Amino acid sequence: MLGKLWKAAAVSLALILSSSVTVGAVTVNFGTAAAVATDNIQNWPAAPATVSETAVLIDADTGAVLYDKGMNEYRFPASTTKLMTLLVAVENASPRAQVTFTETGVRDVTWDSSNIGMQLGETITMKDCWYAAIIESANEVCAQIAETVGGTEAEFINMMNAKAKELGCTRTHFANAGGLPDANHYTTAHDLAKIMRAGLQNARFRKVVGAVNYTIPATNMSAARGMHTHMPLMAKESNLYYEGCIGGKTGSTQDAGHTLVAAAERNGRTYIAVTLRTQDLGQNCNDTIALFDYAFNNFDSIDVNGVKMTVPKGVTAADLTTQSFERNGNTFNQYYYNGQFVGYAPAAAAPTPPAAVTAAAETVSPEGETQAADGTVQTAETGETSGLQEMQGTESAVQNAEEEQEGLSDTAKHLLIAGGCMGVLLIILLIALYIKNG
Repeated sequence: MLGKLWKAAAVSLALILSSSVTVGAVTVNFGTAAAVATDNIQNWPAAPATVSETAVLIDADTGAVLYDKGMNEYRFPASTTKLMTLLVAVENASPRAQVTFTETGVRDVTWDSSNIGMQLGETITMKDCWYAAIIESANEVCAQIAETVGGTEAEFINMMNAKAKELGCTRTHFANAGGLPDANHYTTAHDLAKIMRAGLQNARFRKVVGAVNYTIPATNMSAARGMHTHMPLMAKESNLYYEGCIGGKTGSTQDAGHTLVAAAERNGRTYIAVTLRTQDLGQNCNDTIALFDYAFNNFDSIDVNGVKMTVPKGVTAADLTTQSFERNGNTFNQYYYNGQFVGYAPAAAAPTPPAAVTAAAETVSPEGETQAADGTVQTAETGETSGLQEMQGTESAVQNAEEEQEGLSDTAKHLLIAGGCMGVLLIILLIALYIKNG
């Protein structure tokens, strides 16, 4: 009897422990779906049902959150990590740069890791690397990108984390460039949406994540490699194809489950959906489709002092409340609908933000770049990116207090769970001792 009780206790404890991974003060939970916070907003459109444990839907132009299902809960990103890898790479390397594979890259060519079979000493362009990382999710290519751009893998990871901080990703930490399992490699749905939003402002990034097909030309050691997207929302042959999807990235590991970041654009409106941890990629896709339809069918863009903001249909500027704040010596008005942020504009003047990608950005050169006198590469989207960074930095400053408050509640929740587990084990122990002394 005593043995059976101890066995039951051990099994129960194992099940409890398998639902989370703790890294210092951060606990990455999985196995339980979060509640939809936006359902609590008065007169906010009713959200569709989703099976993803956590998810978020944002307006790509304003950063406003339209759907929040545990968007700030920690989860593992898996290969959606490669969106940040791509963003750091396109901002810090020329597409024409030659990349020769070293031991750093070829070590990750294993049967259980996504790869394109790169060999020691094989050379392709940096541009080829970008497409291989996104379309084929090639982990060896990501490792080689990291070493080539950063000088070392470790330095590139530092660049990724610095970029995350710059974009206001307060709950993200990267430990590798590919998204391989690591307890110290975590993020949130909202942080991934911020990364995708920043990427869409970069012409090169936008082109790569939106590619359906790409061919790496024959190399010094291999025939040409043809690649076709594994992203169902972008593949016309898929029954999950979504008209207007302009890019995204899938991911999958045991603890991360299936993950998906995607963007869709129709009639000048662009939305980003992130769905984390499902049992099957099809579930992510169905959730994402539901969220995109929700956005396009239930929200409109309105002009507020010269700035476009996304609000529920029927809402006008007169229905919004404002809150003023200072940043870098400038005064801004932040706009809310029933307490939910929908956008902000400078108080004095409110010019319309620049388009995400202009025609000029695509036509500067075949690769969208110019050469400066000192030989450094400058891209047409540089101004757009810096403008976005300022916008996201402003939004992050306003949102940090709310996110910190939520972090405190998460900690309290984890402490309660741990205390409960200890209580259960104590009761089992007392019962066992009682039976033994019978």
